[in-house]
Amino acid sequence: MAFHVRGAVLPEGDVKDLWLVGDRVTFEPVAGAETISDGGFVLPGLVDAHCHLGIAPGARPIESLDQARELAAIDRDAGVLALRDAGSPYPYPELDDEPGIPRLARAGRHVAPPRRYLRDIGVEVEAQDVAETVTAEAKAGNGWVKIVGDWIHRERGDLAPSWDAATMAAAVEAAHAAGARAAVHTFSEEAVEIMVRAGVDSVEHGTGISLGLIDEMARRGTALVPTMINIRTFGKIADQARGKYDGYADHMISLRDRFPALVRAAYEAGVPIYVGTDAGGGIRHGLAAEEMLLLEEAGLPAETILASASWGARAWLGFPGLVEGGLADLVVYEADPRRDLRVVRAPSRIVLRGRVIR
Repeated sequence: MAFHVRGAVLPEGDVKDLWLVGDRVTFEPVAGAETISDGGFVLPGLVDAHCHLGIAPGARPIESLDQARELAAIDRDAGVLALRDAGSPYPYPELDDEPGIPRLARAGRHVAPPRRYLRDIGVEVEAQDVAETVTAEAKAGNGWVKIVGDWIHRERGDLAPSWDAATMAAAVEAAHAAGARAAVHTFSEEAVEIMVRAGVDSVEHGTGISLGLIDEMARRGTALVPTMINIRTFGKIADQARGKYDGYADHMISLRDRFPALVRAAYEAGVPIYVGTDAGGGIRHGLAAEEMLLLEEAGLPAETILASASWGARAWLGFPGLVEGGLADLVVYEADPRRDLRVVRAPSRIVLRGRVIR
């Protein structure tokens, strides 16, 4: 079965005819193709570049492939047709090529310090075992490793790097030697500085980024996935810590409040920014549109955000867009999302792997 789509194709916005043959796009007419959309604005499928299919609500590991499928379907039905799982305690390589599942870029389990991360989620290791563990987790993923760069240090009563700087740099080196890209969880100023200068490929959250480090990230091409929805939860985290870890609570509020301006500064400096919700655990799936709107609230232009959630993010993850021979993933909107970004909340047509979802 071949399908035909006509509409204004972004990013250029020119009205084009696309034919979807199996899982590929062509601009060559295909006789007998069924027209499934005529009009509107066509984008390569959206991307959630930071989520966790392997973590169930309540921050516990999922227990079955069916749970992962259910979570992926929530994103798919919102027009998100590619996911980067930024750390999963449950392996699910069987889903990589499953027809109804969004494209998957996966890390293995989080590599974390002992007793300083979410229980049962990461592989918790001492400094001497970090590089070896990163190498093993690179094999468990399909191109990414997730390193926990900091977490609360209860004796200090505040955020602190997970290990010493040399160990954290060695973790990045081990990921690259294993053929994987390294993503790092960081909230604090100290940890993100260490990891960016160590050559990490993407900074997740990144609330501690300084203006000086923004320039270094732009120079290196280090990506930022700001997870604005996650950062909005810092007030709740601070409330839970208050009375026992007041310094930590105050720090988290400060990081939250300054972050939108830092994201705007990162954009202005040319740092690659991608949309990620941190869905899994405490944040539900299907919120990519809301994350996009929070980036707009921070001051990023709509077209930049669309690139960060669609064609730009797909290129970053290695999932070709709507080009000759590209992948047959697309979403259609009745109105122009460049003029009103709220349009992305309601796709009128979704096609994944050449199959009509809606």
